[in-house]
Amino acid sequence: RNSNYEDITLGFEKIDHYLDNKGERFLGPVVGRYANRIANGKFSLDGTEYNLVRNNDGQSLHGGNKGLDRIVWNVDRVTDNEVAFSYMSPDGEEGYPGTVVFKVVYMLTSDNELKITYNAVTDKPTVVNLSCHAFFNLKGAGNGTVDDHILTINSSRITPVDSFLIPTGERVPVEGTPFDFRVPTAIGARLDQDNEQLRFGKGYDHNWIIDKKIEGVEQIASVYEPTLGRYMEVWSDQPGLQFYGGNFFNGKDKYGKPMRFREAIALETQKFPDSPNHPDFPTTRLNPGEVYVHTCIYKFMTKNE
Repeated sequence: RNSNYEDITLGFEKIDHYLDNKGERFLGPVVGRYANRIANGKFSLDGTEYNLVRNNDGQSLHGGNKGLDRIVWNVDRVTDNEVAFSYMSPDGEEGYPGTVVFKVVYMLTSDNELKITYNAVTDKPTVVNLSCHAFFNLKGAGNGTVDDHILTINSSRITPVDSFLIPTGERVPVEGTPFDFRVPTAIGARLDQDNEQLRFGKGYDHNWIIDKKIEGVEQIASVYEPTLGRYMEVWSDQPGLQFYGGNFFNGKDKYGKPMRFREAIALETQKFPDSPNHPDFPTTRLNPGEVYVHTCIYKFMTKNE
């Protein structure tokens, strides 16, 4: 609010740190082919079982060992305010069916928005669920806890998980639980409550079911840092939001600043985890002739409250 600037996202200085198999992953890139987890790295489509790379306690997470975050994408277009990328994922990559062409456009708008537009097409039935895995600390990267950030999520239900962070298939109301962010609440205000879901995630690492008001893009969440006044809105057309509270950071560096426990959050717009194994969840199936479309906007401003 006093016109002081900071880098508020985590990341690496060199591309090598994104491509190698060492240290932290998912610091800002697109994740997929399937963002979030698929149980036991398996799903069936039209009677065929597909076995994915299991890279997270026997589950498949964010596309496997060589997900879209470890790919050098093609740069298709660069203008003053946007960059367009594409990547063709071959049939069978990390166990997924179909040759899929992914396109992602990052645009900076005149309204202080980072607008991310995704689309994908396939040559045979497959599943697609993309997301941006940016990590935010509105104080500035490496500048302390995010537990005092004020979070709002427009959601009255979550999809609870088991000890492997796989959805049970239920839709559980947030009313009266540490997961109720329908009114602005400090992230850390209820982290010490005795709650099984918090124990499973070592904090927050869950999917909120958005209380959708329209079919298209709408505001679904916001974060406010009260000491400096930075404020971010999250807009999306997706049915879910994965809120992850940085529970597994252990001090590894970004530009020389350590990434410490609960010092950054991810707000990932997406469909639900493990949807291919839950027919009643919003479908992530993509057929030939269809186009996967997803828009996510992070909008920035300051407040004096």
